Amino acid sequence: MASHDCELCTTDGGSLVLRNDELRVVLVDDADHPGFCRVIWNAHVREMTDLQPPQIARLMGAVFAVEGAVRAVLAPQKINLASLGNLTPHLHWHVIPRYETDAHFPRPVWAERLREEDAGGRDIRRTKLDTLAAEIRTRLPDAPVG
Repeated sequence: MASHDCELCTTDGGSLVLRNDELRVVLVDDADHPGFCRVIWNAHVREMTDLQPPQIARLMGAVFAVEGAVRAVLAPQKINLASLGNLTPHLHWHVIPRYETDAHFPRPVWAERLREEDAGGRDIRRTKLDTLAAEIRTRLPDAPVG
């Protein structure tokens, strides 16, 4: 059941990489963190325990597949996985590549900037976003685009 006031019910929530009946993967337009992905449960639910065990397994399998794709393509020093939803209470997971040189490291990406990152690293990662999307699709082949 969709909620008409929910951003993740009314929009894709980012640039759509793939979608199936249960979930979708999007790239988040974040200038500081190219490769930031979201895995979003399509139905409007708030918490992991709103899902049945097989659904939880499929969702987490997708999160781990996206993490693996990000690691393979972007080679970050660390991956942050987060399911917050305080502002958008719709079940979704953030998969965020982190680098010691990023503007927020070692703090969360939502924290105050600590520094300006050299744009060269960000620009190189941006050139790999199409490759990242293709790798995600390879790792989740049962979920077509669109």
